[in-house]
Amino acid sequence: MISLKQIKYALAVERQRHFRKAAEECAISQSALSSALSEMEGQLGFQIFERDNKKVLVTARGEQLLAKAREVNLQLEEIMSLGRDSQAPLSGAMRIGLIPTVAPYLLPEVLPSLQRDYPQLRLQVEEQQSAALLDKVRRGDLDCAVIALPFDHAGLLSFAFHKEHFYWVGSAANNAARKTIKASKVVDSDLLLLAEGHCLKDHALEACALQSNHHYQVSDTSLATLVQLAAAGMGSTLVPEIALRHLVDGNPALTAARLNEPGPHRTLAILVRPNYTAVDDIQLLAKLFAQQLRANS
Repeated sequence: MISLKQIKYALAVERQRHFRKAAEECAISQSALSSALSEMEGQLGFQIFERDNKKVLVTARGEQLLAKAREVNLQLEEIMSLGRDSQAPLSGAMRIGLIPTVAPYLLPEVLPSLQRDYPQLRLQVEEQQSAALLDKVRRGDLDCAVIALPFDHAGLLSFAFHKEHFYWVGSAANNAARKTIKASKVVDSDLLLLAEGHCLKDHALEACALQSNHHYQVSDTSLATLVQLAAAGMGSTLVPEIALRHLVDGNPALTAARLNEPGPHRTLAILVRPNYTAVDDIQLLAKLFAQQLRANS
């Protein structure tokens, strides 16, 4: 009989494509994981994975098995969460993902009040890019995810809690102070943006009506690093409003101006599966996020 643990181990290997990393994710030894999966393959009568010293590949029949395993795992997660219906709001464990251009700026704003008002809530936080987070929500590896819209989130519910503009940020030594700036002026600067895969880049390009092949610099780094490069006079960047207080305010080396283009330029939202058994908790969380951000603005 195939066990639920074996299913979880197989799904971990599929995600990691590496037995050692999958074993670390499952908090067991690599030999124990390999033994469990070998036993599983013996019970099935076919290989799920092709293994060598460099990579792990999924066999054709393994792909079919893993698709079914994901369905079973998702149903199990929903069964395990049924008990939440009788619990107090925002109590117990919740696995939440956040994108890198939100997590460092939202969490310090909302966690103190959450810990004070909902001490039984145990947040397990993961930070990744939007596409990876939504895949995990759909699979049941995360309960919900905070991302920036617009972003394709077909099949998921979204609860918006914050709308914001972008701010142009540059060196105070090289730029005169101003309250707003038009996109045409931004185009003339050496614009530093995050690399492909970050939705902030797509939102910034859309806000400025720029094409992806325009003459800006794309940097595979963090938003905080881009701001430091701007302070050093190496260009300018676009910062979402939620990050402004953390990255720009109080730094005399920087000047900031709101992007004077139709907005808001992005919307922050919590996304969740429609059949998640604690959707009311997600709605409450979005409401609390909105209230705290307004209170701190």
